[in-house]
Amino acid sequence: MQLLVLGGSVFLSRAVVETALARGHDVVALTRGRSGSVPAGARHVVADRDDPLPADLVTGRFDAVVDVGRQPSHVRRAVRAWPDARWVLVSTISVYADDADPAGPGAGRLHEARHDDADLSADPAAYGPLKVACEEIVRAGAPDAVVVRPGLVVGPGDPSGRFTAWPARLRRLTGAPDDGDVLAPGSPDDLVQTIDVRDLATWIVDLAETSVAGTFDAVAPAVPIAAYLAAVARGCGVAPRWRWVDHDRLTALDVRPWSGPRSVPLWLPRPAYDGMPAHDAAPALAAGLTPRPLEDTARDVLAWLDADPDAPVTGLTDAEEAEVLHAVLG
Repeated sequence: MQLLVLGGSVFLSRAVVETALARGHDVVALTRGRSGSVPAGARHVVADRDDPLPADLVTGRFDAVVDVGRQPSHVRRAVRAWPDARWVLVSTISVYADDADPAGPGAGRLHEARHDDADLSADPAAYGPLKVACEEIVRAGAPDAVVVRPGLVVGPGDPSGRFTAWPARLRRLTGAPDDGDVLAPGSPDDLVQTIDVRDLATWIVDLAETSVAGTFDAVAPAVPIAAYLAAVARGCGVAPRWRWVDHDRLTALDVRPWSGPRSVPLWLPRPAYDGMPAHDAAPALAAGLTPRPLEDTARDVLAWLDADPDAPVTGLTDAEEAEVLHAVLG
């Protein structure tokens, strides 16, 4: 298969290139050249998608195109260039307008599409509406396209540092009697939902190889956060004492959700975000998505952290976590 990946140097798009190469496909990866190289064996085309596409690329024939683009003009230009290819668009569950509603494709209410490009560093809220527009463009130009909407993608190489924060925290446990307390956010029954980048990449290449069409939420089954964190801990080879702190108390202590400074990664305010980590994984599983155990993801992220001390990690510092636990436990 002649495969064009619009991306290829970072995280998911890189994993797609690696997977396709491992299967013997001929892969071209188009990037701006600002985020490093692409996997060895792929042809690397350096171009900015704000500009016209390279002429020699446009005249090429591709059996399939995988696009992770988020600017409508980029996707529109690409669909016009390769309308006969098998299209796989990587979208996002951020296309859904109601974070409290877990309804998926065909049922969940979407943001109104934004068809003009936007600077996401200045307007991050535009991300979902831009992706809705990208989906519309691909469906109009490539009716047999498949659209995948990932939730939180995790695993080695994750530039967000969100999931990574948990193995990073757990690896600092020494086993001493006074060093086993770990803050756990919200209620143990709150649902969490992620997908390992390698499983998602494998499925995307599967979809590029087949004629499956439609739209899917690309997620693993949702699990209660208590079970989720227990699996991560098993993968890290530790058994912490989880100290559960409810949402109101965390907010009162100026602890922030999801990611960033002074945050507890993966924690989402409830009930406002009840739907975001609770999408139905069954359609994607039926279409071939095969998630690996969380223990394996945690173990591999831990190995990545050991190999790369500069791997991104977000969330509370040790001192901030100790401060919160002291305020709660005394």
